Formats: sequence, structure tokens, C-alpha cells
Amino acid sequence: MKYINVGKYVNTHGLKGEIRILSNFRHKKNVFTKGMKLYIGKDKKEFTINTYRFHKIYDMVTFNDINNINDIEYLKGSQVFINEDDLILDNGIYSGKLIDFKVISDNKEIGIITEIIDTPANEVLRVGDKILIPYVDEFIENIDIDNKTIYVKSGGIV
Repeated sequence: MKYINVGKYVNTHGLKGEIRILSNFRHKKNVFTKGMKLYIGKDKKEFTINTYRFHKIYDMVTFNDINNINDIEYLKGSQVFINEDDLILDNGIYSGKLIDFKVISDNKEIGIITEIIDTPANEVLRVGDKILIPYVDEFIENIDIDNKTIYVKSGGIV
């Protein structure tokens, strides 16, 4: 199982076991939903989300079978993860899986994706050391998961 870090459990809220998660994960709407499994701490203790709400800057979560602050408080300060396979996105693929994919533009291989850069506007694919490609539909023609290849439209390279 491959884990994705989605935030940090920073505090509790109230006495009934609701927790505050500080997260800047891009796909929060796909993560913080009823029934989603979260894994907290070094041991990746599994919890299933019962309720979710956004409050100020925090993602507020309660879990099934946790009804008391004492049942969850010992994990305060821990990182929060999800199983990568549980993440279902609208475009079908989590950008983190694209590292090591070949990039093809105008029928030529231009390099291998080495990094995903998260910017406020969108994610950017770094190909080799010098090529940057915005990870948006306007620049991505096709993603071939089976052959680990991304086809980029002409002019999509920065």
C-alpha cells in the first residue's frame, strides 16, 4: 500500500472526538468524504470518516466508533495519510503517479517527468531539468497509463 500525506492532525475540537486537520492537499474534496479511510500517525492507524466540515482554515473530521476525545487525542500532532488507491479523481489519475512517465510532443520523446510542482494556479510537470509543462487539459493531449507515457500538445512546453 502506498500512502499519500494529506495533512496534519493539529488538535481536537469539543469532547466528542472531532479533530482538526490542517491540509493544503489539492484534492481535498475527493478525500474528506464520509466513508473514506484515513491513516494517522507513524503506525498508520486506520479510521473511517463519519462526518466532515470546513471551519476557518481547518478540515474538521469525526470518525466511526470514536465518540470521545480520549479515544483520539493521543495521535494529536501526527501526519494524516490516505491509501493512494483510494483516491479517485475526475481525470482518473493522481499526478504523483506520473513521475517517471515519458513525455511525447510532436511524436518526439522530450524526456521523463522528474517532479510535480504544486503552484496556487495548478500543478506543473517538470521534465528533466529544464522543461516545465502545466498539468491542465489545455496542454495535455493524452495520458497512457499502461505505457507510462504522456502526450503533450505543441506549445505546451515552457
